[in-house]
Order: sequence, then C-alpha cells, then structure tokens
Amino acid sequence: MSRDIDYGNLMHAAMRGLIKTVLQDVADNGLPGAHHFFITFDTSHPDTEMADWLSDRYPGEMTVVIQHWFDNLVVGQDGFSVTLNFGDSPEPLYIPYDAIKTFVDPSVEFGLRFESAEEDEEDEDATPPPASTNTAPMEEDAKEAAKPDAQVVSLDSFRKQP
Repeated sequence: MSRDIDYGNLMHAAMRGLIKTVLQDVADNGLPGAHHFFITFDTSHPDTEMADWLSDRYPGEMTVVIQHWFDNLVVGQDGFSVTLNFGDSPEPLYIPYDAIKTFVDPSVEFGLRFESAEEDEEDEDATPPPASTNTAPMEEDAKEAAKPDAQVVSLDSFRKQP
C-alpha cells in the first residue's frame, strides 16, 4: 500500500498556525509599530459569522483591515473573532482560519495566499509546466523565496503534477 505525504495541506496548516500565533500576540500585546493586516476571507464559508448586511454586500469574499481601530480580538483553535468598525458601526466577525484566502502585513512586505480546491481545478485546466528532474530550478526558487522582499508564499511548486 502506497501513500503520499500531503505537503500542500501540511503547508497550509503550518501557515494557518503562523496566523494564529501572530493574532494571539496582537490580542495579548497589541499591534507593534507600523504592523497592520489585510485579511481576505471567504464570506460564504459555513462557519463564518458576520452581520447579514455585510454578507449581503460581500457574498463571496471580503477583505478586512486590522490596524487603527479593532476590539475584542479573541483567538481560538479554529478561528478568531474581532469587532471592526464599518462606517462608524462596530460589527463583530468570526473568521475561521480555513476561510482565509490571504493574510498580508504590508508594513514588512509579508503575505500568505491560500489556494482553494476550485483554484486547483482551474489550474489543472491550464497547461502544466513541463516536468523536470533538474534540481537547479528548485534551488533558484529557494533562493528567490529567501529574498527579504518576497511578498507571497505560493504552494504551486509543491503540487503534484498530473
């Protein structure tokens, strides 16, 4: 019986753990310096909780900013809750970690992007890059990812090619 190591899901779990750790630090100590977050999430995720008027206005996805005014940031095992200000109207949100599509801290040019199953299927329709046994491109990718100005971590290089 053969089995594969699911690096894609393992990487997503690690990245979500990083977000959880960062948010817990902010909940405990506040936002340090110029740090702030843009968090894009799937508003149709079954565990997302938000006011009806917000889900009506943003039926697919929404980006929130945690910066100047936020309250009641509570970090849980599966997601976090926060109260944000929408046009002088404080609204509580609950965002599951697995509903997050992107997490960006522009103050340090850091970002994470999560690929969904739908995006994976769209990628499968595209012509895949040629397979290679040469390790040089992999080493170049690693050098490129190590540059401090990198903004987004992509899991495409870890995906199994059809």
